Amino acid sequence: MEIPVLFIKKGQERRLRAGHLWVYSNEVDIRRSPLKDFQPGEPVALMNHEEKWLAWAYVNPNSLICARIVSRRQDHLLDQSLLVHRIKVALGLRKRLYQQPCYRLLFGESDGVPGLVVDRFGDYLSVQISTAGMEAQKEAILGALNKVLKPKGILLRNDMAVRELEGLERYVEVAHGEIPERVRLREGRCEFETSLFEGQKTGWFYDQAANRERLLPWVAGKRVLDLFSYAGAWGVRAARAGAAAVTCVDSSATALDLVTANAALNGVEARVDTLREDSFSALKGLRQDNERFDIVLVDPPAFIKRKKDLKEGTLAYRRINEAAMSVLGKDGLLVSSSCSYHMDSERLLGTLQQASRHRDRFLQMVERGQQGPDHPVHPAIPETAYLKTYFLRVLPAL
Repeated sequence: MEIPVLFIKKGQERRLRAGHLWVYSNEVDIRRSPLKDFQPGEPVALMNHEEKWLAWAYVNPNSLICARIVSRRQDHLLDQSLLVHRIKVALGLRKRLYQQPCYRLLFGESDGVPGLVVDRFGDYLSVQISTAGMEAQKEAILGALNKVLKPKGILLRNDMAVRELEGLERYVEVAHGEIPERVRLREGRCEFETSLFEGQKTGWFYDQAANRERLLPWVAGKRVLDLFSYAGAWGVRAARAGAAAVTCVDSSATALDLVTANAALNGVEARVDTLREDSFSALKGLRQDNERFDIVLVDPPAFIKRKKDLKEGTLAYRRINEAAMSVLGKDGLLVSSSCSYHMDSERLLGTLQQASRHRDRFLQMVERGQQGPDHPVHPAIPETAYLKTYFLRVLPAL
């Protein structure tokens, strides 16, 4: 098979040589390689203006990121063999760090598979394909996962909005074996159930597992409020570690059903209750009722999905954290997270400080966390470092 060439403009290859995997459409020499001549997902050979080979990639002429590098070795095209190799390398890291087979197995660019995410729930896999290039490799991906892991079931959770930017349809499909209505996973000393079909994203937020572990020494005998609780990972783990009482708040009845089931699964149902309400309005009601908590957990969905949303999203982070501080006791702990890439760590910390001053409170940052090691960061791609979590002691003003 003859693979077409995508030429990079003179002076535009430095970032790629430094390790980045993305080619933007304005970096392409469209005189020598018109983007309109390529099909979405088509493999290409990247070459510089001197016709020196750079890498294998796949292309999507309809996307701002018009090509993504998959291999810098001329003898390694993207196929099932290469995918098997990448999966084995990724598995090596996870096996080294995790006693249970419950983790993010593949994290896109950071694991050398741009456009592909795989979460592992023991014998079951939840897979998200977000690009045309990886969609073209769907059968090879399934074959590679079956060869390396021999799972009982693989679910394609290809229902995310980003696929539309790639010109792809959205769907959810059992691609191999069977997937039960709920699957089990283990995190720390706790077992959880979640739905791979209806759960958020791939079904679980493994990226916060290390931060949830970091919380446990703080919780014994404390009253905990878990906002945006989803299936109760933060709250149930806190209860299991000795929290006196936990309230999980979420607007989704399905999520709170999982909280109830997971509390019972871990024998802490007597200390975990639920509140079905938007977290902003729930905080307003709790404040009006003069409720006070020792620990408040704020782990919202991304308030800033695009750079143009930065101002409005920053205000949302300030409002939710200011409201959270309003129900904290005199010497409380606020654990506040952002999964918005565009909200960098310093901006988030500054926003939290602003919120504290509006509440006339004094902050001490006692710990800071990031995504777990099953979500490794690609040093050349800042977008792969997205999660920030701050542990803040909230005191009366000095």
